[in-house]
Amino acid sequence: MEDGKSTGPKAKWWSRPTPGRTTRTAPDEPSPVEDTAPAADPTAMAAAVADDGESRTTAPEAQPVDAPPLPPAAVPPARPMTPLHEPDQYSTPPYGGPGPWAPAPPVQRPVPTPAHGTPVPPQYAGTNGAGLPAPTAPAPAQPAPASAAPAQPATGFAPPPHAPQQPQQAQPQAQHQSQSPAPSAQWLQYDPWGAPRQPLTNPGPPLGADTGRRKSRRGSLLIGAVLLALVAGGIGGGIGAYIERNGGLTRVELPQTGHSAGGRAPDSVAGIAASALPSVVTLHVTGATESGTGTGFVLDRSGHILTNNHVVAPAGRGGEITVTFSGGETARGEVVGKDSGYDLAVVKVTGVSGLKPLPLGNSDNVQVGDPVVAIGAPFDLSNTVTSGIISAKDRPITAGGEKGDGSDISYVDALQTDAPINPGNSGGPLVDTDAHVIGINSAIRAADSGASEEGGQAGSIGLGFAIPINQGKRVAEELINTGKATHPVIGVTLDMKYTGDGARVGSKGAAGKPAVTPGGPGAKAGIRPGDVITEVDGRRVHSGEELIVKIRAHRPGDHLDLTLTRGGKDLSISLTLGSASGT
Repeated sequence: MEDGKSTGPKAKWWSRPTPGRTTRTAPDEPSPVEDTAPAADPTAMAAAVADDGESRTTAPEAQPVDAPPLPPAAVPPARPMTPLHEPDQYSTPPYGGPGPWAPAPPVQRPVPTPAHGTPVPPQYAGTNGAGLPAPTAPAPAQPAPASAAPAQPATGFAPPPHAPQQPQQAQPQAQHQSQSPAPSAQWLQYDPWGAPRQPLTNPGPPLGADTGRRKSRRGSLLIGAVLLALVAGGIGGGIGAYIERNGGLTRVELPQTGHSAGGRAPDSVAGIAASALPSVVTLHVTGATESGTGTGFVLDRSGHILTNNHVVAPAGRGGEITVTFSGGETARGEVVGKDSGYDLAVVKVTGVSGLKPLPLGNSDNVQVGDPVVAIGAPFDLSNTVTSGIISAKDRPITAGGEKGDGSDISYVDALQTDAPINPGNSGGPLVDTDAHVIGINSAIRAADSGASEEGGQAGSIGLGFAIPINQGKRVAEELINTGKATHPVIGVTLDMKYTGDGARVGSKGAAGKPAVTPGGPGAKAGIRPGDVITEVDGRRVHSGEELIVKIRAHRPGDHLDLTLTRGGKDLSISLTLGSASGT
């Protein structure tokens, strides 16, 4: 049945043109170049045989209005066929330059125009289907005469070598087509049926290829990095060494008051210490069975030094005494005299010059509360200075008694102070605000029996006692002049076991002798055995030790007023103190 449609085989876009079929022409698009279709075969355009055997004549397509009239003998050309898509003007890889009959690759937008003066690679010219650059398109040719050889269809395809050439009649090109510029070479040379080749997608050397310039640049960067690392390592090492030696990048300096050349007030502790220290010495005593350390002070320029008897006692008869001065000089000392009853001794050094005697004060002028400074070597710490006040006066104390017979007991009418005094301070000076000696540090009162649990000596609890310098001066003078000291006595024997108030005279003396020495000061004053002495010069006496202390606070020959009790009655007597040699 005839339906007015052509039943002949239809051309496919991927098939090659075959003889006897109408070939599609280049697309009619607003491209600057338009290709015209070649002259059609009259026999092919005459008729087409349908399935039912009827023949049909295909009407010729109308020509453009501006085309010149065809020659009378010429056959109208076939209708140009519209391409599937417009040509890709960007020559998008990897297809190269596609023709109008191939499917269009994805459209890529052109890159922005580079700045003026920036070099750009040459435009990609596409390939000829065999992977070779396409040649430059020739200039458009003039219309060929009718007798010329049939022209190739301007479809952008290159016929394969084995394809037979079909004779075609020459057809004059339209006037507007002959005046258009030549088509681009990349469109004319594209062959979709060519042998597959890797398209040229990146002008220049292949990807991944290192040029000499890139190698040179990479080497320069490597050398620069090595040099930078060496410089950084050297700088870091220098900074680290500086920090280690100096303790940081910055030096810390704390604010401090400048050096003061001014001294201290003479009555301040510092002023007193500066004045007294050059006259204070430390004694190291070594004996056959024991040793000890004590303190002393210079009495005169002859080298006499006053200290305690119990300090030099360990030396005995064959021991050694080393005297160390505040400046560090040392000298050997010898005992000039000592007395256990007063607990005083004098040591002399020879061959020492520049000695500075320490001035002696008057202990009778001392008042309770007066500031004092104690200097000594507690626990062998030489030139130690402590300060305090006078806590009390006329404290009757006894010290010693290690022998058991009472011959080594000392009786002291002492000055009490709270200046810290410890073992080693014995024999050191107790000075007033004028740096004058008012006492000799001799004893302390400990909280226990005088020894710690470890067997060492106990420390100070603020109860220190010093021999008044008035008594020390008299004894020192006697020791220097005669080698012995005299004791004032009343010529009676006291009952030391009496527990009542006062000092009671015993019924008999030592070794069967009478309690009141015949012809002595007590016998002359009328003292009898059993009398209880209660006052000395108006001051109350509470025990026998206290009576001895009160008497020894005076010199032999001094006059005393005594109050005593006999048979319940109070009596007052006067006497002159006698003298006895000390030990």
